[in-house]
Amino acid sequence: MGDITQILQAVEQGENSAERLLPLVYGELRRLAAHKMAHEAPAQTLQATALVHEAWLRLVGADNPKFEGRAHFFAAAAEAMRRILIDNARRKRALRHGGSLQRVDIQEVEVAARADEEQLLAIHEALDKLAVEDKVAAELVKLRYFVGLTIPEAAEILGISETTASRNWTFARTWLYHEIKNQSR
Repeated sequence: MGDITQILQAVEQGENSAERLLPLVYGELRRLAAHKMAHEAPAQTLQATALVHEAWLRLVGADNPKFEGRAHFFAAAAEAMRRILIDNARRKRALRHGGSLQRVDIQEVEVAARADEEQLLAIHEALDKLAVEDKVAAELVKLRYFVGLTIPEAAEILGISETTASRNWTFARTWLYHEIKNQSR
């Protein structure tokens, strides 16, 4: 059993071992968050480090968190990062934060913020519907889109073959495309 799994079991049993877990997973969580943040809008105020820290607090900040192993921990991390990005997009879209107004860079007289928040929220809503249809495909999308894992990495975490993951990825992308297209009508 790996170090991460042993520490997760100790945390589940109530031991205060979370501080031993952080050095083991921080690098990988930081890499995944940086990959995801690289695809965000240029005016993004949330940084990869902040995303990792917020996700960490949500994961181990709860009373007696329960993880069934490394795969479950990283799946929970993907979900936490997804929810943080969704909350951030909703916050930015709120009227008191400018709502749908676009920021203008005076130096370049170009729009600095893109409409990525709208796309992110559309994906979030469609992803919830996909989870009802196919939970594994929805989890795969979370790991690929919100965390930036490759097909082999996501397949390992989900405990499925790369072929199945690839097939689910194709299905999920097609399903989400049609769902988002129907939402915009």
